[in-house]
Amino acid sequence: MRTLLILPFLALFQCNSDETVAAYGAAGLSWQLHNIDGQRFPTPITLMFPETGKITGQAPCNAYRAALNAPYPWFELKAFGADTSECPHLVEEGTYFAALLSMTQSEVSGETLILRNDAGNEMVFTTAE
Repeated sequence: MRTLLILPFLALFQCNSDETVAAYGAAGLSWQLHNIDGQRFPTPITLMFPETGKITGQAPCNAYRAALNAPYPWFELKAFGADTSECPHLVEEGTYFAALLSMTQSEVSGETLILRNDAGNEMVFTTAE
């Protein structure tokens, strides 16, 4: 009889098993890129966590998306994809995408999201207003 009481509880637990940075304060917000390696980024870029295991965003030229399944504080993107429109900011967009794909750790502190990698690179995002 005790097993019957535990099974519904376990089912509820499994439905909400997001262990990514989204579950630790990043979800439900639009994050605006502030800087890469301490240098203010010249064009607007957003990053969002719309659902468990996914990121989306808008770079200077194209929308992008990827899968995110690494448990917090780790950060690893898979199945990265972006639209293919051209614009005058493709170089900046390429710089952003390369930096984003190299990140391996995440930290959420209030209105700040920091992504880092083992090489010491860092991306700082703040909540978009």
